[in-house]
Amino acid sequence: MKTINIGLLGCGTVGTGVAKLLIENRQLIQSRVGVPLHLKYVADIDLEKARGLDFQDTILTSDANQVINDPQVDIIIEMIGGETIAKDLILKAIESGRPVITANKALLAKHGHVIFETAHRKGVDLAFEASVGGCMPIIKTIRESLVGNHIKSMIGILNGTCNYILSKITDEGISFQTVLKEAQVEGYAEADPSLDVDGLDTAHKLAILSSLAYGTQINFDDIYIEGISQITPMDIEFAGEFGYRVKLLAIGKDRGNAIEARVHPTMIPFDNLLSNVNGTVNAVTVSGDAVQDILLYGRGAGMMPTASAVISDLADIARNLISGATKRLPLLSFQPDSMRQIPVMSIDDIATHYYFRFFALDRPGVLSKISGSLGNHNISIKSVHQKGRKSNGSVPVVMVTHRAKESDVKQALREIETLDVVSANPLLIRIEDEWQQD
Repeated sequence: MKTINIGLLGCGTVGTGVAKLLIENRQLIQSRVGVPLHLKYVADIDLEKARGLDFQDTILTSDANQVINDPQVDIIIEMIGGETIAKDLILKAIESGRPVITANKALLAKHGHVIFETAHRKGVDLAFEASVGGCMPIIKTIRESLVGNHIKSMIGILNGTCNYILSKITDEGISFQTVLKEAQVEGYAEADPSLDVDGLDTAHKLAILSSLAYGTQINFDDIYIEGISQITPMDIEFAGEFGYRVKLLAIGKDRGNAIEARVHPTMIPFDNLLSNVNGTVNAVTVSGDAVQDILLYGRGAGMMPTASAVISDLADIARNLISGATKRLPLLSFQPDSMRQIPVMSIDDIATHYYFRFFALDRPGVLSKISGSLGNHNISIKSVHQKGRKSNGSVPVVMVTHRAKESDVKQALREIETLDVVSANPLLIRIEDEWQQD
C-alpha cells in the first residue's frame, strides 16, 4: 500500500485540528506509520469558513455521501457530532467495509450497541479514543495496557467545563451562575451548558469506560446522573473545613455481580491526587488488581488535544491496513462472545459517606431534632459544624456522616424537610475517601 486515503466528515473545531495535524505533521506521521496518510476529502456544510489551512489537493465537498461512496477512501473520520446524521453516516461507512474513527461519545453511549454490532459483523475496525478524556489515552490503557487486570474501580474528572467552574468557585468564592457566565465568555462553556453542567457529558464517557472495563453492554440509561448547579461557595468552604474539595466525578466500581456507575458532585480529601486537578484539565484514576492505582492526566477537550487522540487512532488503523490485519483488538476490550449484561446498581443501594447542609432556625433543640431523624434511619453522624451565618433567621448546619445507605438517607432527608425547625430543603454531597473503603 503506497498511500492511505482519508475522508474527514465534519470540519468544525476538532475536525480542523485533525486536518491541521494531517497536513502540517504529514512527514512526522509518515515516518512513524510507514506510508503517507493523504487527506483526500473534507466534507462540511460550511466550505467558506476560514480555517487557516492549505488543503492543497484535498477535495472540499458539502456532500458526505460523496466521501463514503468513493472506493478510494480507505478510512473515514467522523467529526460531525450528534446522534442522527453522524449515526447514519458511520453505519453506511461500516457497511461499505471502511474502518471508522469517531469522537462522538453521546452517539456511542446511546447507540453503541448497534454500531459495535455492525462493525463486528462486517469485520471493520472502529476507533474512538477521542470520545473520552481528550488526549488522555484512557481507552487504549484499559483495552491494551491493562488487559491482564481485573478493573476494580475507575474514578475520574471527565468534563473540563465543570472542573473549571468548581475550581473557580473554590479559588474565588463566587457563585455558580457567575462562573458559568465567565466560562461562556471564555469559550469553556456552551451557550446551552446543560450537557456539561447537568452531568450528561460525563455520563456518556462513563458508559463507554464501563463497557470497556467490565465487559458489559453499554447502558447509558442506568447511570445515575447529578449535576453541579446546586453547589454553592458555602458548601465548598465547609468542604474545605472538613478536609475535602468538591469535584464532579464519574465513578465506576466492580461489585461482583453488579457494577456502580454514577456521576455526581463528590467530596474527596486534599491528599487525593484528583483534588488537585483544576481548571479545564481531566484526570482519571484506574485501580486494577495487578497494577493497583494509576493516574492519567491531560487536556480533556479542545481542538488539538482531541485531534491528537484522533490521529493516534488513525495511526493504529493505518498500521492494521498496511499489515492486512483486521479485528486485531476487540472493539470493546472483551471478545464479543464474552460480553454480558451486568446490572448497574441503583443509587438507592449505594452505601457511602455524606455531607449534609441544612438551613435551620436559630433556636434550642434544632440539632437534636435533625440528628434524631437521621438516627431513626440508621445514619450516624461523624462531625457537625454550626456557624452563625444567619440568613432570614436561619443558620447553616452541616454534618458529615459515617457510612450509610442511600435509600436510608433519602428517607431521613424527606423526614427532616417536614420539621418545623428547617427552613429550606437539605443539600447532600456524597464523599469518596480512603477511610470509607470496604
